Amino acid sequence: MDKSLYETQHEPATVTLKGHNYYNGVHRHIMEYWRKFRERVAARNQTTELDDDLETLEEYTQRWRSVRVIYFTMFLMALGFSIILTGIWTPLAGKEFMGLIVAANPLGQMIFSPIFGRWGNKLGTIRLPLLISLALFSVASALYSSLELVNNVKYWMLVSRFLIGVSSANIALCRSYLSAATRLNERTHAVSMVSLAQVLGFIIGPGLQALVTPLGRKGQVWFWGAMHVNMYTASGWINVIMSLGNFVMFLPGFFEEHRIAAREIMVMQGGTSERETWKAIKPNYYSAWTLIVAFFVLVFNFVLLETLGTSLTMDMFAWTNNEALYNMGIFMTIAAIISLVTFVLIEPLCKIFAERYVLIWGGFSLMVVGRLLYIPWGPDPPKLAIPYNASSNLSLDDPLYLGCPVTQDWCPELPALTLTQFIIGFALTSVGYPIGVTLIQTIFSKVLGPRPQGVWMGIMTAAGCLSRVMGPVFVGSIYTRLGTYWTFGFTSIMMLVSMIWLLFSNRVLIPPVFEKPPIAMQVIHPKDKLNDATPNEESDELLESKTIRIVPSSQA
Repeated sequence: MDKSLYETQHEPATVTLKGHNYYNGVHRHIMEYWRKFRERVAARNQTTELDDDLETLEEYTQRWRSVRVIYFTMFLMALGFSIILTGIWTPLAGKEFMGLIVAANPLGQMIFSPIFGRWGNKLGTIRLPLLISLALFSVASALYSSLELVNNVKYWMLVSRFLIGVSSANIALCRSYLSAATRLNERTHAVSMVSLAQVLGFIIGPGLQALVTPLGRKGQVWFWGAMHVNMYTASGWINVIMSLGNFVMFLPGFFEEHRIAAREIMVMQGGTSERETWKAIKPNYYSAWTLIVAFFVLVFNFVLLETLGTSLTMDMFAWTNNEALYNMGIFMTIAAIISLVTFVLIEPLCKIFAERYVLIWGGFSLMVVGRLLYIPWGPDPPKLAIPYNASSNLSLDDPLYLGCPVTQDWCPELPALTLTQFIIGFALTSVGYPIGVTLIQTIFSKVLGPRPQGVWMGIMTAAGCLSRVMGPVFVGSIYTRLGTYWTFGFTSIMMLVSMIWLLFSNRVLIPPVFEKPPIAMQVIHPKDKLNDATPNEESDELLESKTIRIVPSSQA
């Protein structure tokens, strides 16, 4: 056999073998680099986090395990809202009643958030309130999924949605614990991740609903007719299963509460009691209420756009309902990806710039520009749609019925919004909102100091829920009657005034920095009496002789 022919025939095998060896070598180098990188990060974390006697390595591990349980709980609450919202039984409830069903969830959460926060503060633990709220969440989700077994279905649906909202009030407890279980230098990262968990819940919810759609209206009947699983109820049963798993996570042995924030400040002050330390530090109530109002304005503007998006595009661009839903789905998916990237970038940004400046110029300014862009400047009014005539042989998708309804008096008079305006404004909102909502909560928790924050976090959560209740009302009363100029002019002014208010108040948004007293004053070891409710007589005298100094931080 010709040698050259033999070599030619076996050359591909040789090349393949060399390529395989090359791939294995590259893979080995990458994995080795990754292993060394993780070891460096672990070593750095251990030396930077555990060299101050605040906690042992075991306590540090338990603390962050509990924080990650909080992440999952926030994810589940967001998932519970979005997964059921997309599966509401529209044939059983008209449009008007469906509005009540949608509003029932945030209304229940708004009412009970401060109550849950107060309850957690009084108990000194979040375990019992969270276990009860998760049990209620499971029962309410099961009730929603069992609507075929009861009469007056739409009223039971309303009750189940309200109870799900009540159980979701545990978000206030989660935010409060997150503030108590993280150090000051960990707070921004933790709040960013919990906000990311919520966004993931809102994204994955509709996706899970889409996965169960093939079950159809009839679906399956299990347990001798007691459990109906179809395209409407399957989402509720998914919530039941996940909430039961979440319930187990909060049982003793898995979830251990480690409130390091007050301990950290106590050690910085050289104190002897966590309670006496945070009692001596008075929060700035002006700062707290400024941030609560800013949070309401921010969430209101986001919810308004989310609520109005489909109707606005149908009016301005003459899209059919299917086109609007499809295109808005694409926009929301892209916006979600942008938001995820933004959440990851918040912490590095805050290491370069002060948190309050990132909030104002990175969050609110982008939201202001995004609202201003929604004020139409198109050359012509939108295409007008005539009222639908049921006696005609035309479908709702006929061009005659597409566009801005002539029943809205402003349609022939105002210019149309351009698609370019809509896309740019939507993109700016996708960046500005996650920055704003994360840093408001971060600065808020730092401004309040190491004290129990259940009630305050409940008030902030209630403010966000109020905006979710008012959003649909605003759409019906302002947009439908007065049009785009009034709607986006009002929201632009609202955002601009809030931004100016934050600019003028930026000095009071600087979280306090607690100076460590001289060595001579630190007569008690940090590990001593960490959880004393009241210091003894000698400690009282020592505390009275000290002055707690709070100074602004240039990096706040």
